[in-house]
Amino acid sequence: MTGASLPSVGATGFTVLFAAFSILHASDVLGWRRALLFLLVCVAVSWGFECVGVATGTVYGDYHYGDALGVKISGVPLIIPLAWFMMVYASWIVAHVLLEDASTPWSISGVLARALIAATAMTAWDAVMDPGKAKSGVWIWENGGPYFGVPFQNFVGWIVTTITIYLIVAVAFRLVPRYRVHSTTRFYTGLPVLAYALVAFDHLLIETIPELHIVAAFGICLVALLALLRLMLRRGAIALPD
Repeated sequence: MTGASLPSVGATGFTVLFAAFSILHASDVLGWRRALLFLLVCVAVSWGFECVGVATGTVYGDYHYGDALGVKISGVPLIIPLAWFMMVYASWIVAHVLLEDASTPWSISGVLARALIAATAMTAWDAVMDPGKAKSGVWIWENGGPYFGVPFQNFVGWIVTTITIYLIVAVAFRLVPRYRVHSTTRFYTGLPVLAYALVAFDHLLIETIPELHIVAAFGICLVALLALLRLMLRRGAIALPD
């Protein structure tokens, strides 16, 4: 899912491994009930938006998927919801690290701020991932677009999709008792930040569209760098929602 520099497992293999890591990590730091809830919300919302998007073009613009990602249902490859979750969860942890001490993660302002930052971190990834995938035919934009062949509507759709996921998860978490972790260090809780950084810096090695190296350096890589530095400088545990 992240480009030519991960040939040993391929795009689908990397997506499955990253998603599995995200699910296991979430189960450990949130508890399996909240982890499963997070996964189900992400799969349902992303699948719904993708199906509507493919059928009508009203979410991300007019597009359809090629055959590179395997079996499709309603025009959407089965791997796509896992691809959403692998970065949705990592971006969520990134937002908690960046906003640590800024506000409590369970307050209304804290939830809204983290949803916005996480959605932006997620969309920063798409800004460097989408043009290359479109160029290679993984998906096809019917009418192209001004951003390396991608319509601007796509990025608005990503923000809307991810904020929807984060807000539903925040509400759903209030219905599921918090799983308290007493021994987990900030570095363990922040492991998805390292995974996010891996994806970010991987984009500096992609050779499909050279101009995207600049976008990657001052977009997703900057987000990753800030989160990594914040994680290293933070002394206490990372607060997750009650």
